[in-house]
Amino acid sequence: MVNLWCRQQRASHKHHKRRSSSGNDKSLLQPVDNGRCTTQTVSYPDNLNLYDIYYFMFVPTLCYELNFPRSSRIRKRFLFRRFIESLLLFQLILALAQQWIVPIMQNSLKPFQEMNFPAMLERLLKLAVPNILIWLVMFYWFFHSTLNTLAELMRFADREFYKDWWNAETVQYFWQNWNIPVHQWCLRHLYKPLVAAGMSRSRACVMVFLLSAFFHEYLVSVPLKMFRVWAFFGMLAQVPFAFFIDNCLRNRYRNLGNMAVWMSLMIGQPLAILMYYHDYYIINYGAPRAT
Repeated sequence: MVNLWCRQQRASHKHHKRRSSSGNDKSLLQPVDNGRCTTQTVSYPDNLNLYDIYYFMFVPTLCYELNFPRSSRIRKRFLFRRFIESLLLFQLILALAQQWIVPIMQNSLKPFQEMNFPAMLERLLKLAVPNILIWLVMFYWFFHSTLNTLAELMRFADREFYKDWWNAETVQYFWQNWNIPVHQWCLRHLYKPLVAAGMSRSRACVMVFLLSAFFHEYLVSVPLKMFRVWAFFGMLAQVPFAFFIDNCLRNRYRNLGNMAVWMSLMIGQPLAILMYYHDYYIINYGAPRAT
């Protein structure tokens, strides 16, 4: 796919608006406020070498560019802070999960087995608090500390890994801004080609959610060695949920859209965790014993 893209760019001879692909953009040759600086530009097929392949494999991006934005130097103090954050926050995540999440999940087996809905709801709400806390810490650990550590080591200057997703008033805004590398890949390699092929924008968005739902389920099913559809249907539910927010909540009360997005995170994630844990326990250890 990357090779095809490079050949298409060479054949078209069109100037791209992407700042990193413009060979005549002199701003690439000069340092700017955010430290972006490249010493030379590369054109196809000069980029077909092992150095470019391995560099693309290690930089925190999913979209290939002929000329990635580069910083002029490695900031050692910044690198040290992000590296220490990565280590400490990872240990914090493990500690919170072991001491807070695991006991709640173990105590939820019997209510799920007996279909005791009041007790199930109590376990769900009890799990929602540590889950959202750990999820926020994990977000900061991965998208800010870890990716910035890797980017600083590789002198990769594009640090836009996320935007203000916490202010999202719509589901679309949340998914477009909480994971910028994946969003850019979906936009470039899936959404835009589908629209260019004649598909409507709304159907192209649904196709993007379908692919995302598949990979969410894949990332859960393979490590657990069992196939369930909770993550898949959870992602598909985002489509009608987005329609509901846009047409029933946001037009009347803008703050309700943001509240609905946060509630989906705080309730949807622990619900999926409990269902996967229950199914995994039943498959591997049998039904929980009565006490």
